[in-house]
Amino acid sequence: MASLGIPANTIAVLQKYNFNFQKKFGQNFLIDTRVLENIIEESSIMSTDCVLEIGPGIGTMTQYLAENARHVIAVEIDKALIPILQDTLSEYDNVTVINDDILKVDINALCNEYNEGKPIKVVANLPYYITTPIIMGLFESRVPLDSITIMVQKEVADRMQSGPGTKDYGALSLAVQYYSDPQIVANVPPNCFMPRPNVGSAVIKLTRYDKSPVDVHDEKKMFSLIRASFNQRRKTLVNGLTGGGIGVAKEDVLSALEKMELSPTVRGEALTLEQFATLTNLLFG
Repeated sequence: MASLGIPANTIAVLQKYNFNFQKKFGQNFLIDTRVLENIIEESSIMSTDCVLEIGPGIGTMTQYLAENARHVIAVEIDKALIPILQDTLSEYDNVTVINDDILKVDINALCNEYNEGKPIKVVANLPYYITTPIIMGLFESRVPLDSITIMVQKEVADRMQSGPGTKDYGALSLAVQYYSDPQIVANVPPNCFMPRPNVGSAVIKLTRYDKSPVDVHDEKKMFSLIRASFNQRRKTLVNGLTGGGIGVAKEDVLSALEKMELSPTVRGEALTLEQFATLTNLLFG
């Protein structure tokens, strides 16, 4: 099968099927073989691995994954792409294509069916609008995961990796860093895609922790604290939390901050993940 990472081959497939890009699905297909090889290398895919690919498109990366993994489960929302995938992946007997919305798929069931419940590796080229729900869905549903290697908008990758006190730091940074170790492994310019997006992209690898680096009694409560403290960034942490509808009293927050030796006027964006865990344990212990 001719590599779809070569632009001429991608164009030929799109013309053969008279395919129209769907803006609502945020479709941008990779047309750079070096980037594809880099993703395969960084995701450390081995011949024993089961890989979940989210949004295979016309099968560009799926071909690379199928060459390297034991089995690939490719979940594609756009039904117009299913006949194309059946064509471009016809040489591979280790690929299962599922036409569905990844947010509605029971990934735990897929892990049991195709990988005996053992951890899978996730690889994806994700559209901007759905990046956060997909990543949080994978982490929060306790899917057995080894790593997630994804192409996302550059600013989203920066947000996942950023630390306290930076403008990119927020609820997404803390959630990703609670569950995984995020590392940006490549920056990808717009000319590596068809159609060409307006912004740069980055490949980020999230290596799942066996155990989170912080100890918190109630992670749901911690994330509601985090969300409330970042909902209005200009507010102090005390005002953000007491007006955030999470049922904490002002004096309790002030008392917890005093125990933590933090200023009563501190803002949420100054707290580390560990400090949010400590604060949660003090408020809801």
